[in-house]
Amino acid sequence: MTKFYFFFYPYKLLISFFLINFASNMKRLILFLFVCIILFVSSCKQNSNMVPTSATYTDTLVCPTYATGYQVKDSAGVRLVDVGTDYHFALVSADNDKVPEGYAKVRVPIKSTICMTALQLSNFTILDAHDVVKGLTGTKNLFNKDILQRVKDGRIVKIGMEGNFDTEMVLAANPDVIFISPSKRGGYDAIRETGITMVPHLGYQELDPLGQAEWVKFVGMFIGKEKEAYEVFAGIESRYLNIKSQTTNIKPEERPTVLSGEMHYGNWHAVGGKNYLAQIFRDAGADYVIDDEETAGENLEFEKMYSLAANADYWRILNSYPGEFSYDALKASESRNELFKAYKERKVIYCNMKQTPYYEISPVEPDVLLKDFVAIFHPELVEPDYKPKYYKLLR
Repeated sequence: MTKFYFFFYPYKLLISFFLINFASNMKRLILFLFVCIILFVSSCKQNSNMVPTSATYTDTLVCPTYATGYQVKDSAGVRLVDVGTDYHFALVSADNDKVPEGYAKVRVPIKSTICMTALQLSNFTILDAHDVVKGLTGTKNLFNKDILQRVKDGRIVKIGMEGNFDTEMVLAANPDVIFISPSKRGGYDAIRETGITMVPHLGYQELDPLGQAEWVKFVGMFIGKEKEAYEVFAGIESRYLNIKSQTTNIKPEERPTVLSGEMHYGNWHAVGGKNYLAQIFRDAGADYVIDDEETAGENLEFEKMYSLAANADYWRILNSYPGEFSYDALKASESRNELFKAYKERKVIYCNMKQTPYYEISPVEPDVLLKDFVAIFHPELVEPDYKPKYYKLLR
């Protein structure tokens, strides 16, 4: 028995050693697998937030998240873009590409276009694509030096205002497509006869500030700058949501009320409670005095507007006043303006379009607009030395 014990003992030690090492190695293996899983998940999260290169772009990258005026899908390698319910375009890379029935073929990237509005132009400006713009309706309230120089030296022509286009100038611009605003004054029948493809840009109809800005992706598809447009919008979205998040915990009693606009020709045009502007007020931690379901709004008599906004904390005004706007000028335009609480307490928020590039670039800077308002409504939420770009309190 003793001999057998001594004979088995070395093997017992070997087995024990093996079991101990096996257990230790198993722990190491489990730890190694656990670390690998963490790294893999982390990598996946990082990759999901990365902007893919143009080589891996798919229709999901340009499909809008906030904009409601257009949709994008692919069919057999052809990008199909539906604008509203009546306009359908197939963006192709070669003339012989087949497109579904009901879709107008557009060879992309386009090399030239005409912009009908400053909102449309803002998309080209932020994408550094002024070379594509060959025509504008006009240069009123435009500040961009590059655009003004191009108009001056003839690289961009002025085609006249909506409803009174100069067909010869339209043809001189030689656009591949023309971006239009179909619900405005029109005058497109003469252009339609030229055979040039007209593409509606419905950014002005969007009720979400980010929805309006997201039309930069729409333009990016036509000019071959999808990746750039995706990156630009991702930055806008991130900054906007970050600023908005700072106002989410503001108590109801700490949210000021705001009225907007002023009297013109005997009426006060008040935007509706679901308007783009009303949404920015809410995101900035304030409440608009009109809470209806309207979007475009309506023209109200002074008495009606006063009944709604007599005690509003702030009053937002945007105009093109020649010179320096003041409280005296506001009173001179309508003597009853001094009756508003916001006038009495000197809380008028003002932007002069003759002094700031409001319409030509603000559509792609909703984050800047939002921060301007937050700096006024809740100054403690922004840095002390913040300098507003568009809106500031009238002194």
